[in-house]
Amino acid sequence: MNERDVRHFLKGVKKGSIEIDVALQRLRQLPFEDLGFAKIDHHRMLRQGYPEVIYARGKTPEQVTEIVRGMLRARASHNILITRADRSVFAAMKKVVGRFPRNAKSRPRSKTFLDAEFNERSGTIAIHRSREIHGKGLILVVTAGTSDIPVAEEAAITARTMGNQVETVFDVGVAGLHRLLDNREKLVSARVIVCVAGMEGALPSVVGGLVSAPVIAVPTSTGYGASFGGLSALLGMLNSCASNVSVVNIDNGFGAGCVASVINHS
Repeated sequence: MNERDVRHFLKGVKKGSIEIDVALQRLRQLPFEDLGFAKIDHHRMLRQGYPEVIYARGKTPEQVTEIVRGMLRARASHNILITRADRSVFAAMKKVVGRFPRNAKSRPRSKTFLDAEFNERSGTIAIHRSREIHGKGLILVVTAGTSDIPVAEEAAITARTMGNQVETVFDVGVAGLHRLLDNREKLVSARVIVCVAGMEGALPSVVGGLVSAPVIAVPTSTGYGASFGGLSALLGMLNSCASNVSVVNIDNGFGAGCVASVINHS
């Protein structure tokens, strides 16, 4: 629920198009809805500018589906994002999502129904109720190697779902700097850059030295034994000599995409 949804709700109550009993039922779900195994934070969009995101790993497909159903019942206009999902979650999701209209306020005869978009490589499911872009500039997601793409796509899909223009540049790591420099114009035009790298994690320092925009570094678990599952890349990024580089956790594409969106909306 965002400010626009709240205004629409209050105007409906004032005009009488939303009955008092219906309004009371909706208000009972605020600020959260208790499902027993989960508490849906319907107010997060209003408080923070982006809605609650569902982390699917460790949850059953049925639990994820019930959370999504609760979010859709709230009749808000924001998109819904699920991370670390698999095909079983997606299969359960499709059965539920297709029963809800794309526009919660549409008339019965003009309804088009929602669908869920599954990106298997990143493990994300996006349910779009709006394609509106309201971020101020371009978020660019860059990877050092092809093996880093799954984490990068999680970041890109997160940022897009939160209403941003997002572009990607893959496989431009320090082993061949000419590949990175070939994209210098795009790097300079970005308002925020998400830089994803494994191995020794050197790429964010190089990118940070080329641009004035904030660079969000994402270490990945890509690499051989001494990379320690991404710890080497994490420490390398934390020790970056580029002062415009900040770092999120290992393989945390979602966190990077979310922070990039917050910066791009400020």
